[in-house]
Amino acid sequence: MIGRQKVILTPRYYLDNFRYVLDFVKRLYGALLNDAEWDFVRRFEALGLDAQCLYVRFSNRKGLFFRVNKLQYAEITDLSAAVDELISAGFIEPLSPQQVSLGDDALSVFTKPELLELLPLEPEEIKPLGKAKKEGLVRYALSELDFGEIVTSLTTFETVVKMNFDAEGTMVKYLFFGNRGTNMTEFVVRDLGMVNFERYDENKLTARFRTRKEVEDKLLISLTNEEFYDLKEAEAPAEDIYNWFLNWNETRPELTEIAIPGYQKLVCRVGGYLERQKLPEQALSVYELSDRVPARERRVRLLFRNGSVEEALALCDEIAINPLNAEERYFANDFREKILSIGEKKRTRKATTRFLSDAESVNIPAAYRHHVEAGVMNYYLEHDYDAAFTENYPWRGLFGLVFWDIIYDANVSAIHHPLQRAPSDFYLPDFYIKREDLLKKRLNELATKDDWRRHTGRMFNAKYGITNVLVDWSDELLTLVQRMVDLLDIDQLRLILLEMSRNLREHTRGFPDLLIWNEQGYYEFVEVKSPTDHLGPQQLHWLEFFQTIGVHGKVVRVIWEA
Repeated sequence: MIGRQKVILTPRYYLDNFRYVLDFVKRLYGALLNDAEWDFVRRFEALGLDAQCLYVRFSNRKGLFFRVNKLQYAEITDLSAAVDELISAGFIEPLSPQQVSLGDDALSVFTKPELLELLPLEPEEIKPLGKAKKEGLVRYALSELDFGEIVTSLTTFETVVKMNFDAEGTMVKYLFFGNRGTNMTEFVVRDLGMVNFERYDENKLTARFRTRKEVEDKLLISLTNEEFYDLKEAEAPAEDIYNWFLNWNETRPELTEIAIPGYQKLVCRVGGYLERQKLPEQALSVYELSDRVPARERRVRLLFRNGSVEEALALCDEIAINPLNAEERYFANDFREKILSIGEKKRTRKATTRFLSDAESVNIPAAYRHHVEAGVMNYYLEHDYDAAFTENYPWRGLFGLVFWDIIYDANVSAIHHPLQRAPSDFYLPDFYIKREDLLKKRLNELATKDDWRRHTGRMFNAKYGITNVLVDWSDELLTLVQRMVDLLDIDQLRLILLEMSRNLREHTRGFPDLLIWNEQGYYEFVEVKSPTDHLGPQQLHWLEFFQTIGVHGKVVRVIWEA
């Protein structure tokens, strides 16, 4: 294989990327920017080249404070002049006593030995503080020393500056990426050739947000998530986190639709944390704020545990009528049976347990104990079958290749920037709702197995290496995908892909571990279970779905040979 040619980025690549983001946001979201953000944009564009470079360097680094004598950027011709220009334009300001509320951040740019040397400490204070961690030293300094004296001591030796317009710069990036988890390194990843993105006509890219309230609501959820993690990291008492969350929830604004999925996830995270902290009543009150998986299941279990049996049964019935995934569907029936069997001698068994207990078994050498699927594969190879590891990989790949252009169709208004790895509605019900006609039309167009082979082969060759959230590229993918096309009926392939499309978050997982076949055209998808392994609800979902449409699938229980 020929090695990838080394890519050398231009000296000011980061400035070019930031300017691109700025122009993009002005074009798509100009009407949503507030006065402060427009002021930031105009003032930034008025800066000289070196000052722009230095500010973008600051904005791409962690923290608000920087030590000027530590800055080294070869592409900035006059660093001192750039610092002066940024101070004059208000983009940075020197460390001052008025920044006492940010003292933690300011002191964090120094090492512990430097702080021991630079802080205005008495000799008798230095020795015990020398044994403390840096965090303890910083806490002591901020609580026991005058912050004005700290500033004087630190800045006597060097210039420390604080970056301004952090909120405005963050908003510009947030509008471009649509979330807090993606940052400017995506451009570097692309430009170095580490990830190849699908190419779009930028005139077809649509805004992720339609109103300022949508922006602020979604950002509020992201920031609250971060605050929750910070509280956990700081080991705040669980009761305090519970009270903090309830207070926040009572005072939060009515959320727009775009923020609801993030809010539901946050509720489940907080509820799960409170459960783990042995606060079941508090967890239950939080879970009641969500109907997202797994909130309803957790509520049933907590209600049952605290003696509210009728409420637990009623919620089981509610879930059974409208389950959101396989876990909920099987849980609702299994737990209802468990509740109703209380007092009876008969012990209930979960649907997954019943299915597993009825499965056939094979004897495998104990040497495969840590590679159980490989052991079963070898078993079938020795019995004149061909075999391949499958699990989710070829099914996801088949879906990605068959529907590639539909997934990444900018006309569906779910592609919002050129570095997007998946449509914004990919894991929402909207994905199927918006594309149902397109998906079914494509499946009808693939009328013969030759059509399926040609289409998947053409897409594999045309798109090889381009990032697709479902396609894990390898040379064997096309062979495995086309093997499945050979073995299954066209109607079966259509039904499986449609089932996947209705819930991509859940239905792109849980497929059997192996595919076995022989020269006579016989095949089976095999889910492998060691003696200590359990069958998951999503795995049972696909095994039962395969049975319904006539696809050969089974579970094999492993028995270890001495």
